[in-house]
Amino acid sequence: MAKGDDKAALRAAKKEERANKRAQRKQTRQQMWQVFQMQRKQDKALVPIMLASILGVALVFFLIGMLWGGEWFMLILGLGVGFVLAMWLFTRRVERDMYRKVEDQPGVAGWALEQQLKNSVGLVWSVKPGIAATRQQDLIHRVIGNPGVILVAEGNKNRLKPSMAQLKKRIDKMAAGVPIYEVYVGSGEDEVPVSKLRNHIIRLPRNFNKNETQTNIRRIEAMDAMPGAQPGLPKGPMPHQAQNMAGMNRRMRRAAERKHK
Repeated sequence: MAKGDDKAALRAAKKEERANKRAQRKQTRQQMWQVFQMQRKQDKALVPIMLASILGVALVFFLIGMLWGGEWFMLILGLGVGFVLAMWLFTRRVERDMYRKVEDQPGVAGWALEQQLKNSVGLVWSVKPGIAATRQQDLIHRVIGNPGVILVAEGNKNRLKPSMAQLKKRIDKMAAGVPIYEVYVGSGEDEVPVSKLRNHIIRLPRNFNKNETQTNIRRIEAMDAMPGAQPGLPKGPMPHQAQNMAGMNRRMRRAAERKHK
């Protein structure tokens, strides 16, 4: 009797899990549709670009099929590949417009690093936003990954240079020989826009494999618990953007809503 109850409970649990997954997929589709509707209203080129990608890829696949046989199968395959390409273009344009809207807000680079690097396949990253800051809300964020250590700064370069030098010295002491890269966020000369941070960082040399990177992460993160671990932090209350990046999601959503009204 107990076995029967266990099987019934297991079936009920599996049924509930499937129902939750279906509900989650439905919610995701609804959210994507809402984002698409908002984006197409202010991005007039979106729909033509998506249609061109779907039809263009389908046509190429169809022509290839005519040469080798099975053109109708290749047409269906091309439509599927074209749809995937169209969705990729859609998400890139939404992301581009979103970053353009909030790129002047303090702390956006730290938020962007967390979002952009978390799904990098085959790469290992540790992101810590706001490890140093000034009273004027100039910020330095730290990324540890396959290239080594990347210090990402947003704000006035002259005000951040002392903190940058202290951080590099401390990191070199904890993990001597690990390359340290400096990246300044902005639209000026030798600066990287927020929307291009990910591409800039993943194109850096891959100096360490996965295991070596994990070792570097442990060694350098041990520095965070040491006294004076965050150079350049102003005395008194820490700037809000440096101590809490969670609010950036809310600011991004509000900026998007204002943009699309």
